[in-house]
Amino acid sequence: MTLDSNGPAASAEAAGAPAGAASHETASHETPAYGTAVYERTVDGFGTVRVVPLDPDRDAPLVHSWVCEERARFWGMRDASVQDVRDVYAHLDSLTTHHAFLALRDGVPVALFQTYAPEADRVSECYEVRPGDIGVHLLLAPAAAPEPGFTGHVLGVLTAYCLSTHERIVVEPDAANDKAVALLARSGFEVGPEVVLPEVVLPEVHLPAKRARLAFLSR
Repeated sequence: MTLDSNGPAASAEAAGAPAGAASHETASHETPAYGTAVYERTVDGFGTVRVVPLDPDRDAPLVHSWVCEERARFWGMRDASVQDVRDVYAHLDSLTTHHAFLALRDGVPVALFQTYAPEADRVSECYEVRPGDIGVHLLLAPAAAPEPGFTGHVLGVLTAYCLSTHERIVVEPDAANDKAVALLARSGFEVGPEVVLPEVVLPEVHLPAKRARLAFLSR
């Protein structure tokens, strides 16, 4: 399931944990093959979700298999090659303002998760950035079969991670992504105005202008 568009340099939707879902943070530790988690939380009846830094060389084939699907069209990388994916995330890895992660459920990758400083992103031209804001992108992995509560549990952990160090999450899903906007509203986000994110043309990245819907979630 995808909840965002223009993934490598745009923001992602995050939602709170479902009502009644018990969870608790646990100490970060080494996950075989994926290294040390920067955040983790165990959700009763669901499992342990860990957030680990994305490694461009290790993870490019996996991420490519997710972003090239029709379901991920809002991510904006359907025509990218494995090398393209690797290069995009290697560039992202070189920045201090943008970060990419994998979310693991009991050691299995289930989502691509990105955070960024809004003041260092084109979204800052569309709203007044506050101290403590954090921008987010999220792409959920394809599922073999629907699992009730899955999306809410994963998003709840990732939201908790962001709000553990920041005051407010800002997201800017594609304005045409009605499902994402509706999910945000159901999850407690304040849905804001429709905006047009300006085109970005740099040697390392090109992002076309994007019609987006802003939404915010505060502590």
